[in-house]
Parts: sequence; C-alpha cells; structure tokens
Amino acid sequence: MSVPSRIKTYIPIIYMIFLMLPLYAILMTSFKTEFEIKNQITPFPMLGTMANYETIFSDIQAIGALFNTIIYVIVNNIFTLLVAIPAAYAFSRYSFLGDKHFFFWFLVSRMTPPAAVAIPLVQMYSAIGIVDTHLAVALAHCLFTVPIAVWILEGFIASVPRELDETAYVDGYSQTRFFFQILVPAILPGIGVTAFFCFIFSWVEILLANWITTIDAVPIGSIILRAGTSLGLNSLGWISAMAVIATVPGVLMIYFVRNHLAKGFSMGQVRE
Repeated sequence: MSVPSRIKTYIPIIYMIFLMLPLYAILMTSFKTEFEIKNQITPFPMLGTMANYETIFSDIQAIGALFNTIIYVIVNNIFTLLVAIPAAYAFSRYSFLGDKHFFFWFLVSRMTPPAAVAIPLVQMYSAIGIVDTHLAVALAHCLFTVPIAVWILEGFIASVPRELDETAYVDGYSQTRFFFQILVPAILPGIGVTAFFCFIFSWVEILLANWITTIDAVPIGSIILRAGTSLGLNSLGWISAMAVIATVPGVLMIYFVRNHLAKGFSMGQVRE
C-alpha cells in the first residue's frame, strides 16, 4: 500500500476516534465516583460504580424529564409532517408568482437563531396559557423543523413522476385519496429521512425548551443544564450519567434507520 493510500485510510479512522473521545469520556465518567473524578484522571473507572445511574432512576423528576422529551419530540414530528407534506407537494407540483423566491426565503427562516424568538414565544404562550406544556415546546420547534422538512420532502416528491398524479385522477382518485394512498407510500423513505432530522433537532434543542418549560414539561436537556449550573463540579458523575441516558435514544434511532436513510437520500433530488 502506497503512502497516499495509507493516509486516506488512516485519516477517517483518526477523525472518528477524535469524534468519539468526548462520548467515551462522558461514558467513563458516568461510572466513576465523585472522589475519583476530582482526584485523578484515568481512561477508565478504577473503582467503578452504578450509583450515578441508580440515583437517576430513583429520581422521579429525571425520569419524567426523559419522557417529557420523548413526548414533545413525537408531537413535533407529527405536526411537522402534517404541515410539511402538503406544502412540499404544492411547491413541487404547482407554479405561482414568486414560488422559487418564497421557497428560498422559507428555508432561510430555518437559520433564525432560537434566541431571537424565545422571548416573543414566551410572551405569546403566557397570554394563551400553554407555557410549560409539551404542546408549547413542540410548536416552538416547528418554527425550525417545518422549513427543513418542506425542503427535504420537496425533493422526494419531485422525484415522483407527474404522470402518476394524472393516471390516478383519470382512474377516479380524489385529491385526498391520491395523496394518502399513492403519494405518501411512494415517498415513505423521504418521510423517514425528514422525521429523522426533525427528531435530532427537537431532541438536542435546549434553549427554547428551557425557556418555555418550568416544572411539568421540563426536558432532559434542561435538567442537565440546570444541574450543571447549580451543582457544577460537585456532581459530574451524575451529570455524565444523565448525558449518556440522553444520548442513547438518538444513537438507537440512528442505528435502526441507517439503511432507510441511505435509501432515502438516494431517492431524493435537489430543487433547481
């Protein structure tokens, strides 16, 4: 093997090791005692303990935060897909004045920092009485997941031949029947890809979720943030264990949908 070939082989490996080091450090720290964390740096636990995890699973608030996150992530995915699929179909199949510019600026809205909308959202939610609810967090995340979902799904719908629409209408299908019985099954890989990205954003987003929730709907990310702020270096083992638990659902989802993601990306196309 030549030197350039070896370099091409080793660089991805080194890069992956570099990416995995923080995850490894968090995982190992979660099994260490606070005494070991503060007094020595070791690549793996010298004593080993499950106390951090036992504390978490005996804490109703921590377990509740995990379920809160799962609930509003699911609700956000449902809302996003219900809005994004019809919108993406409209962008893909119909032409109207300024459609390409509107599509572009629709996607640009995804680039708005969450901090820019946090205060207006809190004020609006307070006025209608939905602060500290799963619905509030899910709707807030829709501001960012809907644009990217429309952008992704438009490419998948554009890859479906228009002749399929025409044939269905000739066969007597209504718009609604065609939509749910033909179009949606045809773009299922794209819907899976979209749901994956919406899941990742909603799962890891913490700023809006932390501002909008106080007690009842607090997500796991806010629990970690608040613990890190209040406890600091006095509870690194517990915080690391919470971080590991918060990472597990995302890792599992990536593992189970990895093949579907590859199929979905090969099916879609970029809008011209």
